[in-house]
Amino acid sequence: MTALETYIRENEARFIEDLKGWLRIPSISTLPEHTADVRRAAEYAVDQLQRIGFERAETIATYGHPLVYGEWLQAPGKPTLLIYGHYDVQPVDPVELWETPPFEPTIRDGNLYCRGACDDKGQTMLVFKALESLMRVNGALPVNVKVLIEGEEEAGGESIERYVKEHPERLKCDAAFICDTGMPAKDIPSLIYALRGITYTEVEVQGAKRDLHSGIYGGIAPNPLHALAIIISKLKDADGHIHIPGLYDKLRQPTQIEKDFWSTDTLGIGEMLVKEMGVSQTSGENEYPPMERIGARPTLEVHGIAGGFVGEGAKTVIPAVATAKISLRLPADLKSEEVFTLFEQAVKAAAPSDVTVQVRNLHGGEGMLVEPDSPPMVAATQALAEVYGKEPIYLREGGSIPIAALFDEILKAPVVMMGFGLPDDNLHAPNEKYSLDQFSRGLRVVASFLQKLG
Repeated sequence: MTALETYIRENEARFIEDLKGWLRIPSISTLPEHTADVRRAAEYAVDQLQRIGFERAETIATYGHPLVYGEWLQAPGKPTLLIYGHYDVQPVDPVELWETPPFEPTIRDGNLYCRGACDDKGQTMLVFKALESLMRVNGALPVNVKVLIEGEEEAGGESIERYVKEHPERLKCDAAFICDTGMPAKDIPSLIYALRGITYTEVEVQGAKRDLHSGIYGGIAPNPLHALAIIISKLKDADGHIHIPGLYDKLRQPTQIEKDFWSTDTLGIGEMLVKEMGVSQTSGENEYPPMERIGARPTLEVHGIAGGFVGEGAKTVIPAVATAKISLRLPADLKSEEVFTLFEQAVKAAAPSDVTVQVRNLHGGEGMLVEPDSPPMVAATQALAEVYGKEPIYLREGGSIPIAALFDEILKAPVVMMGFGLPDDNLHAPNEKYSLDQFSRGLRVVASFLQKLG
């Protein structure tokens, strides 16, 4: 047993307690009443970096929630790695569906349940503890390290985007590392080589100047809720095809190797996804295999519709206004601003003539592709194989991590996206959890990755 392994084993229980302390802080970035909690969570991260022995660790004020920055640059001649994470979390509603309080970390069946347990405090903390372990055992890190942790990932990430664009020299690095992704199963290690971008919109439909009585005005008054239904049905049909002119024009075609991997699906990932969703079949473009649909195809999803009367009983009202939240996930080469313009045009073209429509771009981010044979990716591949006992698979991630595309664009550094979340971790849902085994193995992978990179 190596000295590093001995240190990790002797301190693993404390590592979990440190994570629990962070999880108890309800750092919900989208709710103003939690502004002070978000700051406390940032200060907790700074304290962790200081305990590791970083020569610099501080919060950075922004127009929104603070950033956390730290650096340890005492490895001359070695690469510099920029590590990213986020300390903010999603709201917990509906709270009645949580089996235990959402901000009281609880261990059940080898899992740690709490909001943020996986996304992303648990993943960020295991990186912190890998750094601590290397520092305590060796008295130094094998590479130079810069850390940038944000508190607005769940709220659009405007502050970190501005900071990266304004301070590229401070963040200059040889590679970036993001531990905010997952694996298809606990025994299938993976690396993410592609992410989709996102355009998140709000569509508002205006009818009459006020709500109307459906007996007096029904049959002659515009109904914004019905108009929304018409618009949405024209944007995407029952087979999952999106009808936005120009959307597919710049879509990069996958390689034959990718197509073969997706179609054969020897690991049964498609079947695992169906089981995890609790449905009998997948939806959408059935002419494409599931992994291609969630990694390489654009999507359009409706997240919520508001308008009219939804309370108990009956109220025969024709609403004056209705809104819908709609997002599009965008593979690399489909740029969010360009797609928003196409989306806005399609919405207005689909709208009935008796209503007026406004389309708002709430936030967006870009997708990206990285080369799997770059030295940082090779180091990550070797580290995963060492700890998990098998070579990792390479996957496209259906989600969006706008900061990854920003690092790629601004810092011109290869981005390693290696996380240890599992499909049943209930991200953004009640009873979010993180496997303690994944935390433990992830910590060891990161420590090995840093050593191999150096």
